Amino acid sequence: MTEEDSRTERPSLARIARLFRPYRRRLFVVLALIVASAGLSTVSPFLLRAVLDDAIPHRDVWLLTWLVLGMIAVPVVTSAAEVWQSWLSNTVGQRVMHDLRTGVYRHLQRMSLAFFTRTRTGEVQSRLANDIGGVQNVLTSTITSTVGNVTTVIAAVVAMVALDWRLAVLSLALLPVFVALARRVGAERKAIRRRNQQQLAAMSALVEESLSVSGILLGKTLGRGSVLADRFAGESDRLSGLQVDAVMAGRWRMSAVSITYAVLPAVVYWVAGLSLAHGGTLVSIGTLVAFTTLQTRLFRPLVSLLGVGVEVQTSLALFGRVFEYLDLPVDLAPGPRSLPAVRGEVALRDVSFSYDPDGGPAALAGVDLTVPAGSTLAVVGATGSGKTTLGYLVARLYDVTGGAVTIDGVDVRELDTASLTGAVGVVSQETYLFHASVAENLRFAKADATDEELVATCRAARIHEQIAALPDGYETVVGERGYRFSGGEKQRIAIARMLLRNPPILILDEATSALDTRTERDVQRALDTLAEGRTTIAIAHRLSTIRHADRIVVLDGGRVAESGTHDELIAAGDRYAALAAA
Repeated sequence: MTEEDSRTERPSLARIARLFRPYRRRLFVVLALIVASAGLSTVSPFLLRAVLDDAIPHRDVWLLTWLVLGMIAVPVVTSAAEVWQSWLSNTVGQRVMHDLRTGVYRHLQRMSLAFFTRTRTGEVQSRLANDIGGVQNVLTSTITSTVGNVTTVIAAVVAMVALDWRLAVLSLALLPVFVALARRVGAERKAIRRRNQQQLAAMSALVEESLSVSGILLGKTLGRGSVLADRFAGESDRLSGLQVDAVMAGRWRMSAVSITYAVLPAVVYWVAGLSLAHGGTLVSIGTLVAFTTLQTRLFRPLVSLLGVGVEVQTSLALFGRVFEYLDLPVDLAPGPRSLPAVRGEVALRDVSFSYDPDGGPAALAGVDLTVPAGSTLAVVGATGSGKTTLGYLVARLYDVTGGAVTIDGVDVRELDTASLTGAVGVVSQETYLFHASVAENLRFAKADATDEELVATCRAARIHEQIAALPDGYETVVGERGYRFSGGEKQRIAIARMLLRNPPILILDEATSALDTRTERDVQRALDTLAEGRTTIAIAHRLSTIRHADRIVVLDGGRVAESGTHDELIAAGDRYAALAAA
């Protein structure tokens, strides 16, 4: 058994029950309706016995009429109660599904960037869609149908004993054997269901990676489309096999149960016939017919209960996978403090960081920096020197493994989410745009932004003219990941989006890397103007964009190798001068 299997094997039934706690009043009504329906369903056989043993033999038309009216009224009332109960139970089930989905989504939103770099997007999507979707039937109908079937079986057994206890013992003698069979089948299907969900997650991850715009471009440009199709066919074939196994697991054993209960009424007639043939009087005709009617009605809920045991056991694996995500420790828990007025001083105090939680090589080591409020710090260095990591730590996308990062003297680990995200804005070198209109993408930073504000920020980012020239202007849909726009256009929209948010601290992670020289110069002017009075940390490869920074630091191997102004570093003739001359 794998580590994952052991973690997700058997969640607490009490924990599953707690999901329904907010809806206990509705569940009480559902329970009352179920009990009422089950009780009414046992009345008809007794009415039938009275018809056969009393009304018809005695030719009592009045009694016969009332008995028949009762037999008509019972299914009418029962059906109305069942419709009401079904509506209530499905409503509760869907609300629990909603709570699970949103609970997992909100919890994942609190996870650090490290979790998402370790986990494939398709796996996360599978937990939200396939796993939670897999327990839908259990939450919306199985639980209430189980209660209904249990109540019906109890009521039917009590009625059968009341009619004739000897026939009742005969009918129920094999029940323990059937329960044992159902438990064994359930264990088999549970193991298959767990493997089925893992396979679904693997296939979802492949689809997400290969059918995204980036994946399609990669496949087409490298001529690997057929290879990806073959991989998908292999994953799909394994999934098909698992689903067939899930359906067929224990099918013959459960069929034996069905056959046994289907022939039991015939056995009862045979036993009664033998008794009468040998001069005995086991039961009356009315009792015999009423008993076999109850027996037939007992069969369906009883077999359903055996099947429910199987369904619940297999669904426990899905609940386990969902709870596994809900139980993930939040490694970036927000702090209790807020910053009502941010000046913008950023400081790194002996900061160290490693992406490997087990103590791998350090991306940053012993970094001491202070960025005064309103000033601009430029960070340069070779690829892998730790530039982007430094920006991530200031924005607290990761937590330092040593030292501290502070804003206005407050450790970022002590700040609440609203204060931190309101204080620090990041424009990454990897621009992400939603498949929505330009205006919607911009308003993701400020939901109540006016059209005039959108235009003003886009003018500042030198992108307004291009947007205005589109057929639908700011209502133009950008396409999957913004692929309707060039790289430079996407970056300028991202810059406009962050400027609309107007944070007091800006982190520009090579924000102009995709721009041509002329556009870069225009955007840099806009950024210089808007950076006045704002703390800016600019991470750059192109040194032309940071010549006028108040201070420039050169990172090498995760450490500060040089620090000073452009002129000072050029005069020093060391690493920065070498980068400038390259």
